[in-house]
Amino acid sequence: MKAGSPFWPLWGWPLFFAVLSGAGLVGGLVGDGAWDWMTWVGLGGPCAAGIWFGLRGRAPARDAR
Repeated sequence: MKAGSPFWPLWGWPLFFAVLSGAGLVGGLVGDGAWDWMTWVGLGGPCAAGIWFGLRGRAPARDAR
C-alpha cells in the first residue's frame, strides 16, 4: 500500500471487529472457563459498539461554504 492509501482509515475498525468476532466464535466452540470470557468479549464488544454508535446518532452536517 502506498503512503496516501485510504485502506486503513477506511477498513481498520471493520477488520478489527471482524477478527474480534471470529475469535469470540471460536472461543465459544472450543472450550469453557477462560474461553467463555473470550467469547463474551469477542461477541459483546462489537454489539456494544454498534449499540453505542447507533444511539449516538449522526453528527450535524457542516455548512459547505
